[in-house]
Amino acid sequence: MVDRDGAGAARTEQERNVEVVRRYLRTFVTKDLAELAEVVAEDVEIYGSGSAVRGRSYPEAAVSSPGLTVLDQRILEIFAAEDRVVVSMAQTYRRDATGATTVQSACKMYRLAGGRIVQFWGEQDTYGLLRGLGLLPDGPIVF
Repeated sequence: MVDRDGAGAARTEQERNVEVVRRYLRTFVTKDLAELAEVVAEDVEIYGSGSAVRGRSYPEAAVSSPGLTVLDQRILEIFAAEDRVVVSMAQTYRRDATGATTVQSACKMYRLAGGRIVQFWGEQDTYGLLRGLGLLPDGPIVF
């Protein structure tokens, strides 16, 4: 039996989960919301940056952020165990209004069920992203 990407049916669940997460992450470059809908559950639970939300509309909004383009994405490390996939990565963003670019690092953990992402947790360097794009002063914060 051959699946959608031509690989044999002998792939493990962990390999399939890694591919689902890679497909999801690619949507930040391609902005393909149909692809995102194939790999992320409608009621996905999302935890990070001090908040907890539910619903695919949240990653859809992040993928289609107006004025911000992902130019490049590097997966630095990806690890699968049972129904979880952990990724450390770096994405290069461009602020379309100014052309400024910067790299944002992130670490995320995904839980999958039935070939879709149903939960994820993670943190990313939002402060570094905003500074690199010229949206925050390039100096120390005074508390």
